[in-house]
Formats: sequence, C-alpha cells, structure tokens
Amino acid sequence: MLNRVPNLTMAAAAQRNLQAGQSKLAALQDRASTLKNITRPSDDPAATANLLATKGRLSAASQYANNINDGNGWLTMVDSALGTTTNILNRVRDLTVQAANGSLTDPAKEAIAVELEGLNKDLLSQANTQYLGRNIFAGSSDTSGAFSNASPPVFNGTPGSTVERRIDANQTVRVDADGGTIFGDGAGSVFALVSNVVADIRSGANVSSRLPAIADRINTVIAGRTEVGARQAKILGAQDTNDGMKLTLDAQRSGIEDADIGKVVLDLKLQETNYQVALAVTAKTLQPTLMDFLR
Repeated sequence: MLNRVPNLTMAAAAQRNLQAGQSKLAALQDRASTLKNITRPSDDPAATANLLATKGRLSAASQYANNINDGNGWLTMVDSALGTTTNILNRVRDLTVQAANGSLTDPAKEAIAVELEGLNKDLLSQANTQYLGRNIFAGSSDTSGAFSNASPPVFNGTPGSTVERRIDANQTVRVDADGGTIFGDGAGSVFALVSNVVADIRSGANVSSRLPAIADRINTVIAGRTEVGARQAKILGAQDTNDGMKLTLDAQRSGIEDADIGKVVLDLKLQETNYQVALAVTAKTLQPTLMDFLR
C-alpha cells in the first residue's frame, strides 16, 4: 500500500533541508572571513579545550621569555660592573706596586694617593650600580644605594637575600650578586683597603704589605664574575629552549585554530553549488498548483 505524502509535508521537509544548507553555507562564509576553525566553543568543544590549554601554555612561555630577558639584563649589568671593578682593582694594585718603590719623590707619591682616592670613588660607584632603578648588589633591599657614602662605606643590602627570575616551570635563576661578599662591609671592605693604602703612602709606611689583600679582593671579584657568567649561560640556554617551545606551541595553536584557506574556499564553493542545486530541485519538485492558491 502506497502512502500519500501531502505537499505541505514535502514543503516542510524541503524548507528544513534548505535551512540546514543555508546554515552550513553561513558557517563556511564566517570561517572564510575570519580564517578561524573555531569562532565559538560550540563549533568544536574538544578542539576548544585543546586550544585553551595550548594558549595557556603559550602565554606561560611568553611570560618566561619576559623573565629571561629581564634576568639577562640584570646579569649583563652585573657582569659589566664586575668587569669594570676588576680593571679598577688591577690599577690599584699597579699603583700600590709603584708606591712601594722607595725612590719615589713625595709629589709622585701624593699623585698616586690622589689617583687611588679617585679609584676608590669609582669602586663605590660600581658597587652602587643599578638596573631599572634596582641595586644589583643589594639583594632584595630597596635602599637607595647598596653601599652608604660613609667612610668607609657600609653595606646597606639585605644579607642572604636574592633576586631571582623564573625561567621555566621548574627552575629559577639568581640575577643579582652579593655585594657584601664581593666588596666587603665597613672596615673589612675593599674601600677601606684602598683608603688604608692611601694612608700608608702619605705616612711613608711600606705599602707592599697590602698587596696580598688587594690580590685577594681581585680574586673575589673574578670569582663573583665567573659565577655570574655561569648563571648567564644557564639563562641563555633556557632562552633557546623557551623560544623553541614557543614555536612548537604556536604551531599547535595554528593547527587547531587557523583555517586552511584553500580548503575553506573549496568547501565554500562546493556548499554554494549544493545550495543552488537544492534550491533548483526544490523549485522543480514543489511547483504550486491552482489548488494551492485556492486553499
């Protein structure tokens, strides 16, 4: 037995099919205009979850990159200050050796003493070096200077404190240096040592006895610079790793989110053709009769 299908039913079915085709066409047009596979979570919930997770990791990698750049800036400044300090102390040693020469005249010794006083001020300037308004030798202290202008200068930093930057999820790197250890404090500081050399020169004392202490200070600064170099190498290695991770994560994000323009255009053209065919077929199948107008 054949069942009769009323025109009204056929028209409703055709309308549903056309609306479905039109909806798909609109979605493809939206994808073509944005070049995004996902414009709303309902487009693909599973892909949306993966996309959010990938973007979260990418955001973290970007923050690590910022931390690495900042940390590298700190360490570069520390290395520069310690390099200059080493040069100053080498000059202090050379002048001390010259001053130990018993044949020097008093004016020559005074000239050496004056130069040493200037070098001592240069040492204090290096010890109070700042990076972006922060003392690089004072730890976490926010004091205006790592060392005071007293005679001899006193360490104003926070002993044992450090400034660190997180370079990945599992490790941090110290980006400052311990000014108290490198330059000393008060009477036991390198500043006091140079002042003592100046005093010995002016009093006529033998300054050669100060040479071992100067050599020790030079070695301390060099050791501090070596440690900074090792930390900087570590942070630069982390930068390479993080850059590679960012590229990988961005590729993953693009694979999930970004549409293939060639495929989108092809799908759009195909859907446009299908929709036009559906319209034509529907028009042929559901041609109105006189009875449709009389109802």
